[in-house]
Order: sequence, then C-alpha cells, then structure tokens
Amino acid sequence: MSRWIIHADLDAFFASVEQLDNPELRGRPVVVGAPPQSRGVVAAASYEARAFGVRSAMPMATALRLCPEAVRVPPRFERYAEISRRVMEIFRHWTPLVEPVSLDEAFLDVTEAVESESSSAGRDVEAIAGAIKARVRDEVGLTVSVGAASSRSVAKIASDLGKPDGLLVVPPGTERQFLAPLPVRSLWGVGPKTAERLASEQITTIGELAERPLEWARRLFGERGLYLLQMARGVDDSAVAVERETKSVSSETTFPRDVGDRGALEASLRALAEETAERLRRHGLKGRTVKVKLRLADFTTFTRQITLPHPTDTTDTIYREAARLLAREVTDAPDGPSARRFRLLGVGVSNFRPEEGQEQPTLFPLD
Repeated sequence: MSRWIIHADLDAFFASVEQLDNPELRGRPVVVGAPPQSRGVVAAASYEARAFGVRSAMPMATALRLCPEAVRVPPRFERYAEISRRVMEIFRHWTPLVEPVSLDEAFLDVTEAVESESSSAGRDVEAIAGAIKARVRDEVGLTVSVGAASSRSVAKIASDLGKPDGLLVVPPGTERQFLAPLPVRSLWGVGPKTAERLASEQITTIGELAERPLEWARRLFGERGLYLLQMARGVDDSAVAVERETKSVSSETTFPRDVGDRGALEASLRALAEETAERLRRHGLKGRTVKVKLRLADFTTFTRQITLPHPTDTTDTIYREAARLLAREVTDAPDGPSARRFRLLGVGVSNFRPEEGQEQPTLFPLD
C-alpha cells in the first residue's frame, strides 16, 4: 500500500487575508509588517509586491523603496489565527492525521482516504487535493497550494513548485526522477553554506547529490551525510506528527531561508505566540512554563524556557517571555542582523496548572 502525504500551504497568507478583508487591496501590492521608522520588517508580501522583488524578512524600508506604491498593513495575528483554525478544520474533514507546521501550512496523511476511494490511487489523491483546494477557496476565500507524494519532504517541495494556487502530485516510485533536476537549495537541510560547499564539489542539482556515495557524504558532512543523501534520493519515512496528549502546546516554523534579522525573528515569534495562545484557549488550558525552540543554520537545536508564577493563555504574556528568551540567543552585529542565523523557531507552553479555585483540566487529544 502506498503512503500518501499532502503538504498544503496557503499562498501569501497574511497579505491574502488582508486582501480578503479589504477588497480595495485586491490586485494591489500589499506588504504586512511594522512601519520602517520602527525598523520593521516584512512579515508577508502579496504576489503583486513580490513582482518588485519584495520578500518576507526584508527590512520594510527596503521593501517600500523597491515598490513605492505598496500598501503597508500592520499585522493582525488574531485574525490570521482565526482563519488558520478554519482552514485546519477543513483539512481534518479528510483525515485526523494533520500536522500544522505554522499558521499557514500543514501536512496531512491521507493514505486511508485514498485507499477508501477507488482503484486509481494517483487520480484519487489528486481528487482529494483538488477538493481541499476548492473548499478552502469556497468557504474561506483563500487559495492554497498543494503537493502530494509518498513522503513529507517530497510533498513539501511539490507544493513549493506549484505556487501560487498549484496542485502537483508525485507518483510513488518517481520521487528521485522528480527531484533530480531541481537545485540543491530545494532540499530540506540545505542552506547557503551547505549549498556553497556542494558547489565546490561541482554539485548544483539534487540529482548530482543523489549520485554521490555515502562515504563521500559522511566525509563532508559527518552524520548529516546520510540524511542529505536520503533526502536527495526521495527517501523519507518520517510520519505526520499528531499530538496525542496535551502535555504541551506549541507552534513552530521552519524558514525557507536562514534568518538573522532580529526584527524578522520577533515578527515570526509574535505569530507563533498568537497561534499557541489560541490553541491553549481553544482547549481550556493555561500553562506556567514558556519555551522557545531554536535551530541554527548548522542544525544545532536547543530550547530555552522560563517558568512563570501564574499560568497563562494570553498572547502578550507568551510573546513577552518568549521574546526575552530569544533576545538572549540573538547577538546583534553592528549593522543590525544577528551574528547567528536561524532556520527554525518555535514557541511552546507546558506545565499546566489550574488557577486558584479552578480544577486542573483533563488531558485529551488535540483535534
């Protein structure tokens, strides 16, 4: 039985929500973020703005120079979390195996749904993906790009290639052929430094990397060598992770490019704090321990946490404490960007305790 994983990614999410709520912004270049006077950065850019070279994590002042006619909109994280919740519920119509990666993307294991359809698995997974796209468009008013494959990593690459509003299915057995012509930067785990090192070995495509022997990969990258070769060959059996017991509630995001700008990190942190707080409130939970998860460009991963005197489920408190933890790990260089670059950022809350006079909530699966 073939496994079918879908990666669904809302297109230009924050900017698209602003265009959805304000019809006057539709068709116009929109950038979401704080004003340039406060050293704000772009949290999201509409495709109309991207045509001018504007991208996420760019300083707002730079974005407005590139696209003077852009409309800057301050972020509304509570609204984005509300829309995200509606979209995730649509995803769960097809499978309970949904792994939200951030407010705007998730992995779905739809293997059972595909098997329950009819004989042509490829056609059926495409039909499911198309139905997901149609429901998000009709019920929410946004477009979502979808990739479907036998693994999480290939499905993610497929959805990225199809943006915006794409649908791309990679049939089982064709993963390596699909990946071969793509640049190595398309792979999970390949950042600028790794790509530069591969280029020094005359490797610029995933196919060229896939042909190299394991001994060579281990010599260059140590234990990461095996992981990189497996990704290049389309070998990825990692499962869609669904939190089964509410011992902690967290949200995290993996950046498409390593981020060193403190403002960009704090903008992402705010969105993650809002998402985490919304989930806490949805399940009637409050926690005393706030945790930040960080992964550096070299894949070093670590967490920092603080325990509060009283349990909380509020965005402002979670963000404030998480920002303090983050600040200790971000070393400002004279020109602004951090001397450290990060590829993943996460926020979590645990150590659930009832407030005085309240009962401790029962632990239960997250839906």
